Amino acid sequence: MADKFISSKDINEQSKWHELTPGLTIYEPGTAVDTLTGEWRTNTPVFIEEKCKQCLLCIPVCPDNAIPVEDLKRLDFDFDHCKGCGICVKVCPFDAITMEGIN
Repeated sequence: MADKFISSKDINEQSKWHELTPGLTIYEPGTAVDTLTGEWRTNTPVFIEEKCKQCLLCIPVCPDNAIPVEDLKRLDFDFDHCKGCGICVKVCPFDAITMEGIN
């Protein structure tokens, strides 16, 4: 087994088996930023900006960091990474987020 594993960004069809982590486990952080994971979403959150009071309670509970903030203002969802879990809907006290899709 190799002493140093290659980065997930460097894994491709030319990678040797002994260079990979056991079970292809990813040990490095931040790989979700490099991988668009929102394509398997079945439910889609809808941001209703008029109802939003910018309390930002939805930001820390999003497991995919799919709610961008700019200048301390919450923006619409990053659908490249949102998986439609609905946690944001549950924590919003102003009903500024609804869910569409398969429930």
